[in-house]
Amino acid sequence: MEFQAGILHDGSAMESLEKQLICPICLEMFSKPVVILPCQHNLCRKCANDVFQAANPYWQSRGTLISGGRFRCPSCRHEVLLDRHGVYGLQRNLLVENIIDIYKQECSSRPLKKGEHPMCKEHEDERINIYCVTCEVPTCSMCKVFGAHKDCEVAPLESVFQGQKTELNNCISMLVAGNDRIQTIISQLEDSCQSTEENSEAAKRELCARFDALAALLEEKKAELLQRISREQADKTAFIQSLICQYKEQLEKSSRLVETAIQAAEETGGAAFLMNAKQLIKTIVEASKGARLDKIEQGYESMDAFSVSLEHLSEAVHALDFDPAEEDEEYFDGEEEEEVEENAAPERTVMASL
Repeated sequence: MEFQAGILHDGSAMESLEKQLICPICLEMFSKPVVILPCQHNLCRKCANDVFQAANPYWQSRGTLISGGRFRCPSCRHEVLLDRHGVYGLQRNLLVENIIDIYKQECSSRPLKKGEHPMCKEHEDERINIYCVTCEVPTCSMCKVFGAHKDCEVAPLESVFQGQKTELNNCISMLVAGNDRIQTIISQLEDSCQSTEENSEAAKRELCARFDALAALLEEKKAELLQRISREQADKTAFIQSLICQYKEQLEKSSRLVETAIQAAEETGGAAFLMNAKQLIKTIVEASKGARLDKIEQGYESMDAFSVSLEHLSEAVHALDFDPAEEDEEYFDGEEEEEVEENAAPERTVMASL
């Protein structure tokens, strides 16, 4: 593929092209081989493999007996299904690889623009070229020799820049993986909500079928028991819906933080990057440690406790109730909240997650 030299030498065009060649995982320019996903987004094959392995921990290597797996595109969240070859089965994007080669050739011959490097506020003619380890700020050589940092420990700007940028990239990868887990939990909660509704409807149909045989004599009791099923259904679905809302809020907050981190990671100047990198990394780590939400226990959606046996005499109809079941205590986030009511169906138990 050919490009006009005049277009490539235009500074704004080069910067725009560079943004299109950044991998959304490592936040660096694509490294060959570059693979294209079904959603038409591109990834370094190594980065795609890292995301795939994180989403499919039991898929070990090429040639494994496990058939394929799946992961979500980090750009659009589209689900990518892979066969037994894993990411090696994805098509290479030779066009992007050729563009990268041409871009790198042009960049190697392009002179650095004046004014791109940040200057010291104390010494306006001095470029910021070192990092004060003691004060944790970038500074200039004059500040080290004569200024406020003369007694401080300093380090080369590039080494600190690469270290903190790597740390930020790791945090971004951690957030992306966490978002995938949250999305999976949301899907499971939505399925559980649907199962609860389906099981509730099934219990209602069974109850109606049995009481219809007893006609008017059972109508009053039927209405009472239906109301109890409806209350349990409402309680369970309301609880699950509240969890779904919590996870969606967490996902939204985390996604916004990912966008902020990606924007910071796209900063090419070491000094400008380091101005905000440390606080941003601290915010990401604190957000990751503090995100502890709950999930429901397996079988929570079951409505088996609301089945009845109608092998009773007609004179005992008014004493009918749901089959007695063992009572449980309700737990939320690992702590007991309240005792169950007498003759109540088993209450839900939740477990702390993440």
